[in-house]
Formats: sequence, C-alpha cells, structure tokens
Amino acid sequence: MSERVEPVGRERRPEPPEQPAKPPANRLADETSPYLRQHAHNPVDWYPWGEEAFARARAEDRPVLLSVGYAACHWCHVMERESFEDDATAALMNAHFVCVKVDREERPDVDAIYMDAVQAMTGSGGWPMTVFLAPDGRPFYAGTYFPDEDRHGMPAFRRVLSAVADAWRSNRATVEEQGRRVAEVLAAAAEFPAPEGAIDEALLDTAAAGLLDAADRTWGGFGRAPKFPPPMVIEFLLRTHLRGGGRAADALEVVTVTLRRMAAGGVHDQIGGGFHRYATDGRWHVPHFEKMLSDNALLSRAYLRAWQVTGDAAWAGVARRTLDFLLRELRLPGGGFASSQDADAGGVEGAHFVWSWEELAEVAGAEVARYLGATPEGNWEGTNVLWTPVPAPEFAAREGLDPVDLVARVEEARTRLLERREGRGRPGLDDKVIAAWNALAVSALAEAGRALGEPAYARAAEAAAAFVLSALRRDDGRLLRSWRAGRAGRPGYADDYALLADACLTLYETTFDPRWFREARALAEDLLALFADPERGGFYQSGSDAEALIVRPKELSDTAVPSGNSAGAVVLARLAALTGEERLRRAAEGAVRAGGEGVRRAPLGFVEALNAADRLAGPSREIALIGDPGDPAFRALAAEVHRRFLPRAVVAGAAPREAAGLSGEIPLLGGREVVAGRPAAFVCERFACGMPVADPGALAAELDGDARG
Repeated sequence: MSERVEPVGRERRPEPPEQPAKPPANRLADETSPYLRQHAHNPVDWYPWGEEAFARARAEDRPVLLSVGYAACHWCHVMERESFEDDATAALMNAHFVCVKVDREERPDVDAIYMDAVQAMTGSGGWPMTVFLAPDGRPFYAGTYFPDEDRHGMPAFRRVLSAVADAWRSNRATVEEQGRRVAEVLAAAAEFPAPEGAIDEALLDTAAAGLLDAADRTWGGFGRAPKFPPPMVIEFLLRTHLRGGGRAADALEVVTVTLRRMAAGGVHDQIGGGFHRYATDGRWHVPHFEKMLSDNALLSRAYLRAWQVTGDAAWAGVARRTLDFLLRELRLPGGGFASSQDADAGGVEGAHFVWSWEELAEVAGAEVARYLGATPEGNWEGTNVLWTPVPAPEFAAREGLDPVDLVARVEEARTRLLERREGRGRPGLDDKVIAAWNALAVSALAEAGRALGEPAYARAAEAAAAFVLSALRRDDGRLLRSWRAGRAGRPGYADDYALLADACLTLYETTFDPRWFREARALAEDLLALFADPERGGFYQSGSDAEALIVRPKELSDTAVPSGNSAGAVVLARLAALTGEERLRRAAEGAVRAGGEGVRRAPLGFVEALNAADRLAGPSREIALIGDPGDPAFRALAAEVHRRFLPRAVVAGAAPREAAGLSGEIPLLGGREVVAGRPAAFVCERFACGMPVADPGALAAELDGDARG
C-alpha cells in the first residue's frame, strides 16, 4: 500500500546530556496537541499554524519554515534533539524565518497539501516534513528529515537554512517562480479525470487481479521494505473470495499468507498484543515501534473478518488481543481512545519492546525464548525483537517438545513477560482523541462484540461513540477533529464525519438502538452539506466553513486509513441500502468516481474506494429482524447474521410496535410482523423480500445460499 515513511536509516542514538534548565516556554505551550507541546521549550520561536504567523511573515518579508510531524514519530524526535533544541540552529531559524509547527493528526489538510508539495519537488515524502513557504503559503523548497551534519547523502539542516535564506534575499524571482509552479501542480493534482466504465464486477475483477499480481506470496503483504500492514486490502480480497470466480481461491491464499506472516512477525507485539506501525524489513520482523489507534482498529477488524470467513480460531485470537491492547493501553477516562503510543522510550527507539537474552530466558525460560525468535547474541542490534518465525508444531518437533505443552507454556510466559515489561513503564502516549480514529475503534469493537459474543467490546464501542458525540461537538452541532484534557480542537474533516457516521451505523446494526441510526444519518447529511463537490463528485477534505488555504484539498487516495472520500462512499452506500434513497447511492457512486482511473489502474492507493465499489456493484441484501431485541430468540437470529462476514448486507431490527414507527426512517422495517408470536427474519434484495423465518437454522440456510452477502 502506498505510504509515506521516514527516509533514513535505523541507527539508535544516545540521549543528549541532561540540560540544567528548560528555555522559556514559546507559543506552543498553550496548544492542545501533545506533539506541539513537546516543542514548547525549544529555543525556536515557534508559532502554531494560523494568521498570526503569516501576518508576521508578510510584514517582515520573511519566508515561513513549516515543520510537520506527530507525537509517535521517532525521527521527529531525533530532529528535535539534533536541531530544534540546539541553540545555534534555533538562532539561525529565528533570524531568517517565521517558524510554524503543525501536528499532522490535528491538521490533515495542511499536511496533505504540503506533503503533495514535498513529493512533487523531491519524489518522496515522510515525517518530519520540512517545507519553506512564501508569506502567501506557496511552497518553494521542501524536504523531510535533515540531520545536524551532512549524513546519508543529506545536507546538514543549518546548511539548508543558510542556503534558503540566501536564495530568498538574492534570488527572489526564481524562488517565487518555483512557488508559483508548485502551487499550479497542487491545484491540478486536486482533481482526477473522470473514470471510464461502470462501477461493476468487471472493475472489481480488474483491481483484484492487479492486487494479486503485486502480492508477496512468500511473506505476504505488498512490496519489499518497508512493509505496511494492509487491512483494507485484506477486506477487499475477502470480498473477492466471497464473490467467487477464477481468482477467489487465490485471493484467500494471499489473505491467509499475509495474516499468518504478520501475526508471527515482530510487527505484531507478541507480548502485549496490537501492531506496530510498519516493518522495516520484508519479513515483518523489525518494526517501526510506534502503535497507532487507527492501525490497530483496522487490523483487528481484518483479522475478525478473516475468522468469520475461514473459521480459523487463530485469527479471532489476534483480533481479541489487539482489541484488548486498545482497551488496556489506549482507552482514556470517559471512554475515548488516545491516538498513539510512542516508538521511543528513554530516547531510544523500541527500548520498551526489545529484550536481552538473559532477561527473556530468566522470565520465560530458554525454550520459550528460542520459540520467540531470540538468540543470546540478539536478533536486532544486540537485542531481541520477539517474533515466531517457526510455527509451534514445527518448533516443537525440532526441539523434541510436546506441541500442546509448548503452546500452554508460551501463553503462561506471555503473562509474566507483560508484567515484567510493564515495570519498565509504558512509552509516551499521545492522549488527544481524534474523531475519525475513534470511529474506527468503535466500528472494530462493535463488530467484534457481536461476532465473538463479547458484550464488553460492544459496551466499550458505545461509550467511545457517546464520548466523541458529546466532547467533540460544538454547541451548534459541528463535529470537531480532536479533543484533549477538556479542550476541543478545530472543526472536523470529511473523514471525521464519514467514519463516525459509519461507526454509528455499525453500532445500530449491533444494538438495534435507533439512536445510532439517527446519529449516522445526521452525520451523513452534514457530510453532504459541508464537504460534497457538486460539480465533480466526491468530497473535499475540509469543510465549506474552513479557512482558505492555497488549494482546497481533496484527499482521494487511501493510505494507512481510509480517505474521507472513500469512507463517505462506504457509509452513503450503506445508508442507501437501508433507506432506499437513490440520492445517497448517487453520492456514493460520485465519490468512487472522484478517484478517477486510479481506482482501476492503481488499486493499492484506492482500496477503500474499491470496497465501496464492491457494495455498489451489488446485489445488495437487506435483512430485517422483527422482535424484542432482548428476547433470546431474537438474539439467536441476530447471532446467525453477525457471525458471518456479509459485505454487501445491511441489517435493521426492532420490536413490532417500534418497527412501524421507524418505517419512515428505515423503510425496510415497514409492514413486518413476528411469526406466530416468535421473532422473525426477513431477507430481502433491493427491498424484495422472501418469506419470514423464525428458526435460526432456516435463516442460516438462506444466508448461506449466496455466500457473497
């Protein structure tokens, strides 16, 4: 999957000498972002993004130095220690530039615009991102991490600063022309040409073939190194498998290899559960150690759905451990979830997660240590990143062990190792609550709660959704991007609205509480009102009420998380199937088409759009459950639906009296009654319904009659 990474090596750096006292606080001390507050005592005269900084740049005819990063980014911390905490470097920055710090997670619009500029100017991108702007916001020079001295073929940051300052003074015409050209490129890149052809199974088959041909058949995933977990691709390939056809078995094979290799790798936290950001190698062994809420929410759902399709209990186990990590380490008081856990501990990347042979053997025993891939000399830079490269049955046979006993010993050792590791203290936490990422967690927890029969997961999903809908809303109802320590952030983006609407719809299909349907519907209407492009289709990233930037960004491609455009297509397609409203379906189709030919020709960059296209290609199924949701007989029917991955289905449920009242909002419920006093299920296609069934076995047979869902 296309993704931006830090373009540098993996060396570990010693901590700098302890400073006697912090410099005075700068303007970032008043910000809500933990990432910005980390820079509050830099000697740099930092500004947050805003008019104050650009007004000064215009008044003093200075360029703006824009630095973008995020709290869990290891190389952001390195550049801070090397340059932003260095008095000489800071003096150079303060003398020649107006310096602006941005948290990419709080300002994805600013990040998207200037990351496109970095990629246009350099051919690659990553964080920390460093961009030099004219006072009107047009970028004219850019890069990512710059070291404190010439290294890795990169110039020292102080040399870059001096050269840019000199060019601004002595070669202004060239600088301004460069900025004009880049701004034109950014404006053109905001739109894709309209695609040719229909949104149909031929489109899906073409995209699936491209993905399958690009897959790593040995280690799973896509590409060599660095390698990112591809949860949205896994969903699309599961959909491909369920559709049937010539590549169905092939799709499931790629899914299986990828899930197995990732679960066995060091990218998967073998002790505490959850997944690190990405692997620095092609075998999923050595990770970049930060843990993101968004990644783990998406991956838990990918493993859960694979279990639903295959019945392989191992995948359900990975999903449970990943969700348990979210609940144990990222959940905040009030029910919301923190954004990320840091890669660094004590200034050293991965220090919290790696083990010496001696400590590992002491706590777990030598045999378990070997099973976890450890060696006395270490498997990474003198330490051990835990992974299970040899499956338990094979390892047990090689070592002359009983495989059942080995698995039991490993599980017991994991508990002891987690207790020991907790004594080290956890890595730093970025405790801001992001609406879109919390929505992903809500969806994952709700699906897992109903599929695995774990009410605690569903309750956690409801609590998180309720928190976001309360704490991250203005009095006028405008959804906000983030919240931290009682302070709300700026207005939300398209992905916040689309993903939260989708999460509320998933909660409705889990609990059948009409509150969640109404929240989903209201958020979807706001998405259309604030973000829709009525001329070209799809959704802008920022709302019509947002500040003007050099372009109004349209984030069309899917990276580590679904774009707002693709997420909007998904939720509108789901709502259209529930309500029968053609305008919602047309808006969903417009969002898929907004991706242009990229949807067909570059499927790795538009996978969530393809998942929306799969739902739109049909045939859809609408399932109505009528009866008291607290009745065990009703729950038995719901369980038959929920234990399956039915990617083209929607579900509604209510007691008979409530169903009549809800039919104006959810026509699927209209005219439905119980059967002989028993809860009943109606399975429909485009609102043409079969006979009601009251027996779970009969419902199972009907659902299995077309496995595509």
